[in-house]
Amino acid sequence: MLDLLPEREKKPRRSGVTMVMDKGLGLRQAEDLAETAAHLIDFLKLGFGTSYVSNKTVEKVKIYHQHQMKVFVGGTLLEAFLVRDQLDDYLRYIDALGCDTVEVSDGSIRLPHEEKCNLIDRLKKDYTVLSEVGAKDCHVTMDNEQWSDAMQQELSAGSSFVIAEARESGTAGIYGSEGEADEDLIQCIRKGVSADKIIWEAPLKQQQVWFIKQFGANVNLGNIAPSEIAALETLRMGLRGDTFFDFLPEKLKKYKL
Repeated sequence: MLDLLPEREKKPRRSGVTMVMDKGLGLRQAEDLAETAAHLIDFLKLGFGTSYVSNKTVEKVKIYHQHQMKVFVGGTLLEAFLVRDQLDDYLRYIDALGCDTVEVSDGSIRLPHEEKCNLIDRLKKDYTVLSEVGAKDCHVTMDNEQWSDAMQQELSAGSSFVIAEARESGTAGIYGSEGEADEDLIQCIRKGVSADKIIWEAPLKQQQVWFIKQFGANVNLGNIAPSEIAALETLRMGLRGDTFFDFLPEKLKKYKL
């Protein structure tokens, strides 16, 4: 076995978690995903409203649960129920799916923050709560301190992790329109919020590399495509060119090209 690799916790992890987005995988794809990469996946998100329009979702949730993944539907679907004043219907819906986790977000609707925190407090009694901060519309802005304050308040309300919004495209929230990291915002968030409590959405390889180089192998990352899970783990472990020398001692860096 290779020596000098970064230490990685086994599930259930407290840090270095990976949240994967399923945007409509079929049962056989879900089985293959679980067989090959379940040990690398902590949270499995059924992206936005895909669970609502897909067949065999209940069966798929069972597969993921059998492999110790915590499953939730995208926060956008909760928002769709909330804007229609149908929270109880939403809870019946996710219970019927068998979800053990919820994502509370306000990326598409205006939701008073006190109301959002009250909802987190209510849901934490029956579910693992992840809450997301940031808007999906790049024209809706928050100053850096607002991001940090909102995350702190949501953790206090009962969120297990706070998610830093980036959309599935990686071009909003904590990123610019070209997918580049907003370094000032990210550093402000890091100063105010415990690193182990933040899941940074990082769907693009360049973003994953940036976070690993900045914060190490055990940074929490989300919105990872099913096809990219093993590749992400190699980045975390220094087994891919982009991070090959990041976790090696100085004496071995003489071999760097």
